[in-house]
Amino acid sequence: MSKPLSILSVSFLVYLGAAIPSLAAPPAPVIEPINGRWLESLTLRHPSSSDVVVLESGSRSTIDKWGTVPEQLGLDASVFVYNRPGYGNSETTATPRDGRTIVEELRAVLRLKDLKPPYVLVGHSLGGLYMQLFARTYPDEVKALVLVDSIYPRMIKKTQDFPLLTRIAGQIAFSRTVWREIEKIDDTSDMLDGLANIDDKPIVRLINQPASNTAIAVDFGAFRMDEATRENVKALYPNAKKIVVDSSHQMALTSPEIVTATIRQVLSASIEKSQVKR
Repeated sequence: MSKPLSILSVSFLVYLGAAIPSLAAPPAPVIEPINGRWLESLTLRHPSSSDVVVLESGSRSTIDKWGTVPEQLGLDASVFVYNRPGYGNSETTATPRDGRTIVEELRAVLRLKDLKPPYVLVGHSLGGLYMQLFARTYPDEVKALVLVDSIYPRMIKKTQDFPLLTRIAGQIAFSRTVWREIEKIDDTSDMLDGLANIDDKPIVRLINQPASNTAIAVDFGAFRMDEATRENVKALYPNAKKIVVDSSHQMALTSPEIVTATIRQVLSASIEKSQVKR
């Protein structure tokens, strides 16, 4: 591979959830047959809390990229995290890799695991886009939404509009499963169009903004960088709490205490709200 292409492929991984060494491993996941295929997942069941936190990973990211976050949250609530089909030890699938299919597959797994809604949904990067679709499609099944350096609707171009070198690099660097998901990002944005907003739900947006002078923004033509797109993303979820963090895109590994504390605050707020209703 030529040097420019190598740099391109590595850099394009960053925002879509590049694989980087894990700092700590959570309790061992299990691999079991679910709905006719093998699925790798980790379920931490809290003995008394009715809260269920669902973690959805970014592109190319697996369970271990959540670091110690599941274990820490397991002290307060039940926690579910998994590898989507084609990730880790989860079997690949021929089903479409658009957001709607991924959300429905996740809901089916949660039912089989007897993990009952409403859920606190936590999505990182591309997983954040999926969790936005989940929350806005099934608001009655959602207690709160936490977006960890998330992708938002229309941020990513259609793959046919990527520069040629970006398309080549992506198809070389990514697995077929990952590239199939990337191909459907714009379709997933379409699915969010017309859905009701969820401004009545607690929403937190964790935004990575490195303070270092050496931090370099990476685009390579995959992102819509026009002013209209920027303003639309800023305007989403006007009641959401925004927390800017000097971290990395893999925030759960770099700043696990911030991610964990944010989710715990959402859990505490949900408990207080339910107690007021009583």
